Amino acid sequence: MESAEKITGTQVSLLIFSFVAPTVILVIPGLMSTISKQDAWITILPAFLIGALTIIVMTTLSNRYPGQSIIQYSCQIIGKWPGKCLGCYYIYSWVNFDFIILNQHVQFINTVLLMRTPSIVISLTLAILCGIAVYMGIEAIARVNESLSLLILVLLIPLLILMLTESDPERLRPILSKGIVPVLQGSIFPTAYLSQFFILGWLIPFMNQPNKATKASFISLFTISGLLAITIIPLIMVFGPLTKKLTFPVLSVIQYVGLKGSFERLEALAVAIWVMGCFMKISLTFFIICLSLGHLFNIKRYKDLVIPITILSVFGSISIFVNYSTDLSSYLNYTYPSYALLTHLVLPLGLLLIDSTKRRWKKSVH
Repeated sequence: MESAEKITGTQVSLLIFSFVAPTVILVIPGLMSTISKQDAWITILPAFLIGALTIIVMTTLSNRYPGQSIIQYSCQIIGKWPGKCLGCYYIYSWVNFDFIILNQHVQFINTVLLMRTPSIVISLTLAILCGIAVYMGIEAIARVNESLSLLILVLLIPLLILMLTESDPERLRPILSKGIVPVLQGSIFPTAYLSQFFILGWLIPFMNQPNKATKASFISLFTISGLLAITIIPLIMVFGPLTKKLTFPVLSVIQYVGLKGSFERLEALAVAIWVMGCFMKISLTFFIICLSLGHLFNIKRYKDLVIPITILSVFGSISIFVNYSTDLSSYLNYTYPSYALLTHLVLPLGLLLIDSTKRRWKKSVH
């Protein structure tokens, strides 16, 4: 039954959008502004190029090993045991990522909406919903996401328009006042998140037309990059140098606009975007962890792993970081960017180079 699950190119494009966009838009602008300041919007270009490279690497590998996830074809490329070791690393990285995203969700909700609600209640509520979605299968997740991703876009557009009402274009100047180096340094943050197209290594085998994976991925990449651009530019025009000091800059500008304008409590829309994005992100993460464990240890039904992974995620999310402003922020600033690039780009690129070398060697021998 699981092998019969199929999703379309459009659904893959929307899944990637929901997986990457909400976190990038609500959290990353502050990190980008820390180094690049008013030039933060320029950092999107190098990040876009890395995202494009990640797409090319993942789709090329999937085309060479149709119907297989990266866990499966890693063993064919570098050997059984090295491949299984790499598979264990990928599972560890996804479990760690799962804990962090769920913890980030808890901290966001505790900060913005439910200040006195115990962390475990917030974590458990979302984790159970995500576990149910994974148990229903990737087809069900993709269908739900078709509605949620469009709703995210519908909610974002009026917020972005309202942000322009308080903007001052003069805050974007001077452009490149300190040269290109701060821009390249600041690009590490959006680059780390746009390299999450690495998820294609698990989604392409479920596509009914895998040849459309590249097109679907680039549509998502252009959409996410465009949204990030039209988010970060108004942010800088509203807050200027203060942008880098804000934990959730988009939320802050929405609250500011809501107080100054005709509407109150507009941050509820940002919370809705965040919750829907986290639901999709965590559901896909659960799915990938369960599927990877199934492929690595030859478990026929990945859905049998949903309950233990859900329980593990809840306890991991409330114990991995205690203080958002110090522990998690420090991780996102100093550890995650290099860790993400290694996991999402360098290792798959290494697999592609090894596979290409082996293929050329076999051709030369014959």
